[in-house]
Amino acid sequence: MSFSLNKVMLIGNLGRDAESRFTTNNVSVTNFSLATTRSYKDKEGNWQNETTWHNITAFNLSDFFKDNLKKGKKFFIEGRISKREYNDKDGNKRIAVDIIAERLIPLEGTADVSTKANTVAEPAEPPKVENNEDLPF
Repeated sequence: MSFSLNKVMLIGNLGRDAESRFTTNNVSVTNFSLATTRSYKDKEGNWQNETTWHNITAFNLSDFFKDNLKKGKKFFIEGRISKREYNDKDGNKRIAVDIIAERLIPLEGTADVSTKANTVAEPAEPPKVENNEDLPF
């Protein structure tokens, strides 16, 4: 028997407002970028920051998320890595790596945010309520 795991957990700030659209099958697709920053000491002992940008794709988000996924907001994102290949405008083969969001939790905002945070639902699943106290740290 073979086992595998494709799980990503990120905490970061949105780099741009989310953009939503609908597929031909009427599935809502929302895309945004998330920046995570790692701090470390270089060889000279000076602190350096290294920022990594992640492309996030989420399906069937509630209006709450569509309205609150704004540039600069801090979110916890849990999901999986997805790789896709495409040809650019010059015909060159390219590979894009995206995070497919399965859970979003806002880490700042209004006082009632914990009651509105929910799991990103696949089309057949009902949304689940998450609470900031459920974070694993």
